[in-house]
Amino acid sequence: MSDTSAAHPTSSSQRLASLDVLRGFALLGILIMNIQGFAMISAAYSNPSLHMDLSGLNWWVWALSHAFADMKFMAIFSILFGAGIILATKQRDAAGRSSFAFFYRRNGWLLLFGLIHAYLIWFGDILVAYAVAAFVVFWFRGFRVRWLFLTGVIMLSVAPALSIVGLWLSSEGEVVNLVYGLLPSAEAIAAEIQGYQGSWFDAFGVRAGTSIELQSYIPIFLFWRAGGLMVIGMGLYKLGILSAERSPRFYWTMALVGGVIGLPLVVLSAVMLSARVWDPLFALVGPGQLLNYIGSLGIAAAYIALIMRLVQSKLWPTFQHCLAAVGQLAFTNYILQSMLCTAIFYGFGLGLFGQVERWGQVLIVVAVWVLQLALSPLWLKRFRFGPLEWLWRSLAYFKVQPFRR
Repeated sequence: MSDTSAAHPTSSSQRLASLDVLRGFALLGILIMNIQGFAMISAAYSNPSLHMDLSGLNWWVWALSHAFADMKFMAIFSILFGAGIILATKQRDAAGRSSFAFFYRRNGWLLLFGLIHAYLIWFGDILVAYAVAAFVVFWFRGFRVRWLFLTGVIMLSVAPALSIVGLWLSSEGEVVNLVYGLLPSAEAIAAEIQGYQGSWFDAFGVRAGTSIELQSYIPIFLFWRAGGLMVIGMGLYKLGILSAERSPRFYWTMALVGGVIGLPLVVLSAVMLSARVWDPLFALVGPGQLLNYIGSLGIAAAYIALIMRLVQSKLWPTFQHCLAAVGQLAFTNYILQSMLCTAIFYGFGLGLFGQVERWGQVLIVVAVWVLQLALSPLWLKRFRFGPLEWLWRSLAYFKVQPFRR
């Protein structure tokens, strides 16, 4: 890539494209981890040794996805969500009008969509956590950049701090009983497999319990991590980092520093978790999770920097156009991924739950990528928004929005 390709600030259309391309990249990438939740028992996400083969190629699939995907794409999405809060409110703020009613109405609808997604389609929904965090993060959008970064770092520190305090206040026996109590029994594993291989109502019975359990982690983990990254995303947007306005040298340095900090930590996490056979005491309250928690931030920063350089370089324009289209339809494509994968794995569809090993899951991920990269630009030739984006926008504005081009 030529270092002269982005010597001057980019146009507004390019800046919008940078966010769309990054969002499309994150939307496709997050399926690398989500596919495990569709195809396997829920506990296998944190302990892959619990379900199906984990040797040879399957181990490498787990290791690479842990190092390069787990928490990384969620981090990018959270950062983009923070930038989106500014984009959604800046016109009202600039005009001196209150953004409170509009944003809370818009975010309230997102919360409802997330709850519908979690309980009726797939338990691994992230929209509920984002909506809950955004209700609070909304009030930080006017902070200066340095205060945004400081607030974000403090929020990111709360989740691991809560774990440390919990350990300090608990006896050794209480910690052991709590952590090992999270391991599912053979009967629980069999019941989950049977539920997802059964009818939609059978799956609902399993899914509802898992959704409630995961949402219970919002106050102690997801709120602080997602919220902290949203605040940092506001700062990155204000600095022009997410709109491809910085110099090529800046982005190369950002990618290098992020990789140097993040890669050793996530690789060490994968090696140590595997060596300890995903012992839950080590993985959940020990260094196993913390290494990836911190390292994922460096890898996410490197990804952001490389995507911004890609946008600046104007290389692979067709691919960038397709990625941007996926990003413009991110809400629709996110739910579409859930609908496609539940149709593949659950009993009311092909019923492949618990039968596709990790290497086979990769093939399904690639097939979904190809489908969404191909269909998204075709859709946008005829329509202004995705169907869910259009519905969300119409509800937020209390007015039916134009749909066809």
